[in-house]
Amino acid sequence: MGWVVKYGLLGLRLSYSIEFPNLNFSFLELRAFFKMDPIPFIHVGIVKAKKITFVLFGDFSSSLTQKSVNGICQAELKNGKIVCSISGQKIESTKELYFSPSTPHSEYFSIKDVIIGSQFHWERKEKQSFRGSLKIIIDNDSLWAINIVSVEDYLQSVISSEMSPKSSIHLLKAHAVISRSWLLAQIEREKNSQGAASTIGKDTPEEISKWYGREDHTLFDVCADDHCQRYQGITKIHTDTAMQAVGETYGLVIESNGKICDARFSKSCGGITEAYENVWDNQRFEYLSSVSDYKFPQDDYNLDLKIEKNAEAWIKGSPHAFCNTNDKKILEQILLEFDQETKDFYRWSVTYAQDDLSRLITAKTGFDFGNIVDLIPLERGNSGRLIKLKIVGTKKELIVGKELEIRRILSKSHLYSSAFIVEKRDMKDNIPAKFVIRGAGWGHGVGLCQIGAAVMAERGYFFDEILLHYYKDAQITKIY
Repeated sequence: MGWVVKYGLLGLRLSYSIEFPNLNFSFLELRAFFKMDPIPFIHVGIVKAKKITFVLFGDFSSSLTQKSVNGICQAELKNGKIVCSISGQKIESTKELYFSPSTPHSEYFSIKDVIIGSQFHWERKEKQSFRGSLKIIIDNDSLWAINIVSVEDYLQSVISSEMSPKSSIHLLKAHAVISRSWLLAQIEREKNSQGAASTIGKDTPEEISKWYGREDHTLFDVCADDHCQRYQGITKIHTDTAMQAVGETYGLVIESNGKICDARFSKSCGGITEAYENVWDNQRFEYLSSVSDYKFPQDDYNLDLKIEKNAEAWIKGSPHAFCNTNDKKILEQILLEFDQETKDFYRWSVTYAQDDLSRLITAKTGFDFGNIVDLIPLERGNSGRLIKLKIVGTKKELIVGKELEIRRILSKSHLYSSAFIVEKRDMKDNIPAKFVIRGAGWGHGVGLCQIGAAVMAERGYFFDEILLHYYKDAQITKIY
């Protein structure tokens, strides 16, 4: 009886299965079947462009050439072929180019003009370096550069890219566990065809209601930007602490009801985390329910923030919370240099003149609202984040949801969060000349609050205590 193992140290993506007649095993089932500890390898999409410039440092081999190659290369698409000149050789392929290092932890490659923070206010391009293998493939009229790397090496970069690798060891360990959990949960979800692209509840002239899932990438497992998890290769790994954090949590995930948790996280919850179902689809996950970001509930506030007057008092206030901090030492640990451009994240405000807001909303929605008369909250989640907002203009009205769509429409990039109230100023003929949007938190607020977790670590909490604070009724489990 013949069988095929779809698993290898350089992987054919993390679709780990073993095929017998009428049988199909997942990666975790395969591990149990062979009673072994394989290190999974994944494919990470780094950059998509017409031309991709990269440098191979050390000896790399390719199935299309007999000699080892190194040096500067520019790959481009010509007449349906990938054309690449490197080490005095011209390499062409109608499908893909693959470069494998002779010694994976000695050789590395760099790619120019990698976009980070795509469509966010900190968007920019960087030159980044990576270990592992490089694959270049055709995607319509462009090329994709894909890094094939082990999960554990990937995680060393993720926890150094999502935050400073100089952070507390227990913060880094906590993040290593949730990043590993999130990654493996997404791949299992994709394998079971439960992942989805943007899901539209309503998209009519009267109401736009969307939530944005992590759409299943068809050419690789995850991308390298905030859409999935920030992954910037070895560019950001410059301390032993990050490697120690991954090593000491090797194979650890958080689980709930026997399944790996889809461990979401954001920068700052604003004092209370949000429930999953209020941001994405209407599934409820107990481990992603709302929690107060403090050691005990706030007695000075009514925490039913779905009620408008309670949400207003909460957002105008400055309640105690782990993420309520201006401690520069902590923030420099948790926030990378470009993240530190955001000074106010726990409580913030944005002011729009009437003409500016009207032009912005028209550009984002495609509808002419005339003058904006009001922005009316219709529905809020547990953290005070808006799920539905009504935009009222002199020419048009529109209901908008969920939280990310609201943030996109009211900003050139994204508002920090949808937990906000609106103050109308300088009224004339019932038309405000100015709108002040006052908000709380940074990001969707679901799961672990990164700044809150950083404060907890500085106050002496261990990584498991941090995890169990943010993920209700979850267990920490070693799966390989």
